[in-house]
Amino acid sequence: MATRLPFLVPVLGLVGLFGLPFHAVQAQTAAPDSVVATIGGKPITEKDLALAYEDLAASLPPQVSDAQKKDYAISYLADLKAGAEAALAAKLDQTEDFARRLTYAKDKLLLEAYLAAETKKQVTEEKMRKLYDDSIKAMKPELEIKARHILVPTEQEAKEIDAKLKAGVDFAKLAQEFSKDPGSGKEGGDLGWFTTDRMVPEFGDAASKLKPGQVSDPVKTQFGWHIIKVEDVREKKPPTFDEVKDQVQQFLERQVQSEIIAKLRTALKIEKKDAPAAAPATPAPAAAPAAPATQPKK
Repeated sequence: MATRLPFLVPVLGLVGLFGLPFHAVQAQTAAPDSVVATIGGKPITEKDLALAYEDLAASLPPQVSDAQKKDYAISYLADLKAGAEAALAAKLDQTEDFARRLTYAKDKLLLEAYLAAETKKQVTEEKMRKLYDDSIKAMKPELEIKARHILVPTEQEAKEIDAKLKAGVDFAKLAQEFSKDPGSGKEGGDLGWFTTDRMVPEFGDAASKLKPGQVSDPVKTQFGWHIIKVEDVREKKPPTFDEVKDQVQQFLERQVQSEIIAKLRTALKIEKKDAPAAAPATPAPAAAPAAPATQPKK
């Protein structure tokens, strides 16, 4: 059975497995070792900047120039270096908490490096093309409709326009004059090509029942009353390999991650320790009897 791709089945949702950053499974191109700055007398290279860019990817606004991004990354590295030196001077690297965090960070980086290396070996052009071909073969034929429509607020207005159409008035001309659709009205009601799932159900259902050249009776939707004219119908062409190559590659990379992690996990003995039973609560001492509101008479 063919594996289905996200571009063919949008509901697949196979993303972000195991919480690993996606850069961990992409092939990395080594940057030159040219020095771009010195911090505290120590050289900072293009490779150092590449690591900083990776770390800052989510916080850098997309509109910044390359020069601004470079200055920001250098400042970020300077802050890291200064903070690290201050931490060393305070001997924070000798604490138990730091040692634990360092071990965790090392394990995480090693896993990312291993996934990157294995994924690069396993995700080949041949495998990507096979997955694409299998997915295209598994696709069910889907029809696209080219249509125009006229949208008006009331049923009475729709019936009046319907009468004009039956009297021979041009559909596009009536759409330009009466349609309240701000997008298509000025274009003579032209909606271009679409699949019925892109439209509200009532509209899509009515359009799917028309043959090229046919006009619908007034159709009510949440937007008002429509009159639809279907101009053409065709079978939707699947995307080419080049158009979806990046999606195919990402899908396979995540699939490889899943398989690698599953294999590693089965080879590792995992023992979960039960939490110790809680000690029984010490019962509270009985409350002393309340003093009488008035002293008894002697």
